Amino acid sequence: MTSVAWSTHSVELRSNSVIKRFRPESRGVCEREWRALTLLAAYAPGLAPVPQSVDFAAEEPMVVMSRVPGEPLRGVPLGDRQLKALAAAASELYAAVPAEVLAEVPVRPGQQHQLITQIHAWVPQVRPRVSDEVGEAMDRGLAWLARSGMERTSRPEVPMVFGPGDGNLANYLWDGTRVHVVDFEDSGLSDRPFELAEITEHVASWVGSPLDAEAFLDLFDLTAAERARLPECRRLLALVWLFLLSLDDAHHPRNPPGTVERQAARLSTLLA
Repeated sequence: MTSVAWSTHSVELRSNSVIKRFRPESRGVCEREWRALTLLAAYAPGLAPVPQSVDFAAEEPMVVMSRVPGEPLRGVPLGDRQLKALAAAASELYAAVPAEVLAEVPVRPGQQHQLITQIHAWVPQVRPRVSDEVGEAMDRGLAWLARSGMERTSRPEVPMVFGPGDGNLANYLWDGTRVHVVDFEDSGLSDRPFELAEITEHVASWVGSPLDAEAFLDLFDLTAAERARLPECRRLLALVWLFLLSLDDAHHPRNPPGTVERQAARLSTLLA
């Protein structure tokens, strides 16, 4: 993990600990990180770093945690063992926090309605500047969103879980036996379909060595309501990523050339 200009934090790796410093305006992010680490230390020990200390009042709020072993799963081929371990880690995380404790956890940022509001704000900025291929996929995605009913749903009729809030496979570390999870800045109350879509539709899951999304999702025993919600969440997250990738700085791109066109094709497949 390294600090980059657009990040909310910087990370200092030590031999046995990690110091994560947040921007002054990111105290809420620091609080979410600390809450997640303390909850998981209590209810899923070994899954995530152990929280060691926190300073919310510092000019740069800071969390100190243990350093967990393992290599990030982003950009590497996942064999059967890694795929099952990834699913096991995700399942353990979602189920870790008891219902009575989970009831006190705030809804995670970047949930359904926040994303839909952001999409509508992006449209006049992004739609006029993209290629025909990307624009057509955007239009299909926006037409689906308008008829999906997701804007009118106050809360999905599925069980609530504790969600990490970031599907980047770089946050899932394989130690040769199991997968550990790091980075809980956007964690909070969520649901399994949304969190699984965060993983399968994140650009990190396909821009390099692609995650076998269907094989991964088959490892979860979802309820009928969760199975019905999952494709909708995948479409929504894919549409969000189409806009995000269209906003990429052409002079300093984060992803390889052609990524946004590939994302347009992915969205079109999900909408078919």
